[in-house]
Amino acid sequence: MTQSRPEVLFVCVHNAGRSQMAAALLQHHAGDSVLVRSAGTAPADSINSAVVEAMAELGIDLHANGASPKKLTDEAVQVSDVVITMGCGDSCPFYPGKTYLDWKLDDPAGQGVDAVRPIRDRINDLVLELLASFQLEV
Repeated sequence: MTQSRPEVLFVCVHNAGRSQMAAALLQHHAGDSVLVRSAGTAPADSINSAVVEAMAELGIDLHANGASPKKLTDEAVQVSDVVITMGCGDSCPFYPGKTYLDWKLDDPAGQGVDAVRPIRDRINDLVLELLASFQLEV
């Protein structure tokens, strides 16, 4: 990273599950040391209720944080240092000079909280690895 406060964008199709969990977990672990965004290529109307429940188990209230599905814009990609995709394939814009990571994760859509927990836990592990790669003082 060339700046002291990296900007990370998490992208999935509906911005209702994986990208919401990743954004909330990075914000939870990094605080103000990282600017976090999430978006979807075809955003849902609301966040998956099983995702909200799984995150609440960790003490993270997605609704209190103002989380809601948002449409992916070129501008969001352009201002981000790291773009992490989660199943949006070719519908995610690509800009040279950005760091892109693709996290292979199961989709929590239509799943109950028991199926969402392992996805959440895997995202948490990946978020912690990402945060460690920034070598920030948090």
